Amino acid sequence: MTVSHSAGHGGPAFLVTGDAVALDLRPAGFANRAVALFIDFLVQLVSLVAVSLTVALLTDGNLDGALPVAVELTLVVLIVVGYPVAFETLSRGRSLGKLALGLRVVGVDGSPVRFRQSLARALSGIVEFWLTSGLVALTSSLLNRQGRRVGDFLAGTLVVQERTGHRPAAVVEMPPPMTGWARVAELSRLPADVATTVHQYLTRYTAFDARTRYEMGLWLADAVSRYVAPPPPPQASPPEFLAAVLAERRRREEERLARLQAPHQD
Repeated sequence: MTVSHSAGHGGPAFLVTGDAVALDLRPAGFANRAVALFIDFLVQLVSLVAVSLTVALLTDGNLDGALPVAVELTLVVLIVVGYPVAFETLSRGRSLGKLALGLRVVGVDGSPVRFRQSLARALSGIVEFWLTSGLVALTSSLLNRQGRRVGDFLAGTLVVQERTGHRPAAVVEMPPPMTGWARVAELSRLPADVATTVHQYLTRYTAFDARTRYEMGLWLADAVSRYVAPPPPPQASPPEFLAAVLAERRRREEERLARLQAPHQD
């Protein structure tokens, strides 16, 4: 898999499979991540309190002072570190909180999270959540466009929002002024992964801020122009040029499929 980035600093990233199929995943929103973390924190906190009370009741001062401390410390580590590692590893990236909010941890390339990645996230969480009351995780998530905390960077992971159901891909329409140019343009050399990223940009165009729209449009137009001839008309904006390329590719593919099916309809 590949990850395509915008030209602007901190721009969005799109997960694309090796055969140029965009994954139906998007980085989880900050609010959803915060609620999921609160649920997990609450579960761990209740477990810690229960462990402390249980150890205190069972020992009742009859054992050497060092033993209850050692037992309690072991159980605390299992709860603080073992809980997220076990859940994320066994459920392929979902803790109880993430399961409730429809979130999942994946590798930055879209691959399922591995044990070592979950362990790195959990160990980092000791500092990010328990020792700093969540301040480090909060700061990192707010500064990063994808909401990744320090543990995500150390582990090479990303928390994504899983979508339920499958929606048909949005159709990119041909800008009327570009029709004549598109009909004679050579588009066969355009790589599928580049076309997929262009489609992501155009169908999410209104979700980007003005700077990202502009910078990413220029970057993608430059990338696409390396594979397309002749150059687009000088008055065409990057979004118009990109839309014309995708719309014409779709039209030609529809015509090709229609020709293939024609003999079977006779």
